[in-house]
Amino acid sequence: MSGRFEAQVVLVAGGTGGLGRAVSFAFLEEGAKVVVTFRVQEEFDALKRAAGTTGERLEGQLVDVTDEAAVRQLIENIVRKHSRLDVLVNTVGGYAGGTKLWELETKVFDQMIALNLRSGYALTRAAVRAMLKLGRGAIVNVAAKAAFDHAAGAAAYAASKSAAMALLDSLAADLKGTGVRANTILPSIIDTETNRKAMPNADFAKWPKPEDIARVILFLCSDDARVIQGAAIPVYGDS
Repeated sequence: MSGRFEAQVVLVAGGTGGLGRAVSFAFLEEGAKVVVTFRVQEEFDALKRAAGTTGERLEGQLVDVTDEAAVRQLIENIVRKHSRLDVLVNTVGGYAGGTKLWELETKVFDQMIALNLRSGYALTRAAVRAMLKLGRGAIVNVAAKAAFDHAAGAAAYAASKSAAMALLDSLAADLKGTGVRANTILPSIIDTETNRKAMPNADFAKWPKPEDIARVILFLCSDDARVIQGAAIPVYGDS
């Protein structure tokens, strides 16, 4: 453990998911206090157990991060308890594909916008206010390769990820000179248990691993990346 994030407070939205777990563990190993959002209590309990002794610095909050009022309350509670928020990483997201646009149900489109765009909107709006008071902070939002690669049958997903990337790019421009940075990462298909089950015949070796992506996120949130603002970093593995 290098302790790069010792005494810092990190919020990992979706911290019990396939990528979120790896990000949460990575920050804990670097000395941070980590708050994760989750939707299933058992998943947080499992994360806490897996964290071992570092779990003493792990907190969980049951929050719907597409609910702006709930997110605002979450950030206020973190700042009230810890007097700061240094890092926000949003790993919340969802995928729906395989359907032509004219056959797509509107509720699926709305779900993609909520999970992949509105979550980032609600989280960054609330987090930035806390970070501006500190005069420093780092935000990383997880979009996807689909933000650029608009495949057939994935119009809603691609649109939501493209919009999420644009949101952070514009936010980064707003934040210039404040000490707060905002960047995006663009994974291809991540090597998670869920994705393996969904695509059992794929070549998993080509997919980027959650732990490798987590290291990129840690770098973007560290002082070593203080000159990186408004970037969209591809993390495609060999795919």
